[in-house]
Amino acid sequence: MNVRTLVFAAALFLSAISLPLCAQDAAQESSSRPQNLPSPSAAPAPDAPSAALSDLLASACAHDETQFEKFLTSRNRQSFSRLTPVARLELMKRFVLLDSAGKPSRSTNSAGRPTVRCTTPDGAAEIALGGADREDNLAILPIDIRDVSDPNGPGGDPHHILMGLIRENSSWRILSVGMLFLDLPSLEVQWDQAGISGNEQAALSDLKTIVAAVETYRTTYARLPESLTKLGHGAKVSADSAGLLDSELVAGQRNGYLFRMVIVGASDVGAPAQYELSATPAMYGRTGRLSFFRDSKGKIHAADHQGAVGHSLDPTVE
Repeated sequence: MNVRTLVFAAALFLSAISLPLCAQDAAQESSSRPQNLPSPSAAPAPDAPSAALSDLLASACAHDETQFEKFLTSRNRQSFSRLTPVARLELMKRFVLLDSAGKPSRSTNSAGRPTVRCTTPDGAAEIALGGADREDNLAILPIDIRDVSDPNGPGGDPHHILMGLIRENSSWRILSVGMLFLDLPSLEVQWDQAGISGNEQAALSDLKTIVAAVETYRTTYARLPESLTKLGHGAKVSADSAGLLDSELVAGQRNGYLFRMVIVGASDVGAPAQYELSATPAMYGRTGRLSFFRDSKGKIHAADHQGAVGHSLDPTVE
């Protein structure tokens, strides 16, 4: 965790989420300061809002998407499933303000508050939960998040945030962060579009990685692989599992792009054998706009084909 940008990172999170809460919740914000925190509750019941929030923070710390999405409302959960893997990770990181996946642990601090500690290779954070202010199916909980990376003592003052939860289908789900609703459907398209350029650059890089793997396979086995699956890892290195690509590229999908290989001509044997590769957006306009195409002569091309496969007449790229 970058301690110096702790507050700034939280501010970015809040600015990325729309729709303010009502004025009554605004009044609750001031109560998140240490001297006015609600009285710490005893160990929460399994279905208590604090237990749900504790579980959500622990899953965010571990980058556990399966557990994390259980604490999203049904509307947000549908959008979460459509986000790219990178976007899903970015969302979970913002709940604990740490970049790397960590190991969560839970305890009770000296003030009797339930505490989630997230320890990563790059730093650690301690998140103390205050008592819930409940009314019907809504609950507001203050949390204090503090950097504890320094073994000699906590760094700086904690950052205070209010978390809102709503009871949906008999379970507590996250509704708001700070003074703003967590509204993933509103963010979904914006978030994907903000990552389009990065996805396109990653797709080009991955396409070159696949080319290098195919050429290594050709040199080793004097023929082309029949498909990308031949380039993956197996029990032992062989023509059927050459160990040249990771599982995502072997499956033909990564960072919002789909990758396909086609052998061109009647023969796949030796140096004269030819092939083509394509990389197309999995969701045009959301995960990317450019279609990349490696022609049979080894040139890579790129153009906007509305999500369709490119061809050798497109402009070349390096």
